[in-house]
Amino acid sequence: MKRERTKTSSVVPFPASIAPTVADEDTASIIAVLQDQLALAREGRLRSVAVVSVSADGEAIGTQWSCKSGDISSLIGKLTVLAHDLMAARK
Repeated sequence: MKRERTKTSSVVPFPASIAPTVADEDTASIIAVLQDQLALAREGRLRSVAVVSVSADGEAIGTQWSCKSGDISSLIGKLTVLAHDLMAARK
């Protein structure tokens, strides 16, 4: 069997610091919602979370969830309805 040589690639370092940006009202709202949910998760007050994300251009809609096994069918149903509502509102 012929052995292929692996190419070595150079590592590109990340910048030392990220340039500060000012969040607009919509971005700040998203960050606030996520921080609220993170705080509840850290306190152990959540058992399931579902998220619907819409890309900045409005073309892509994604869903994610983390839940107890008994919650999954309910969450998937709610995410599906919410995703359809978002797509309908976009038109």
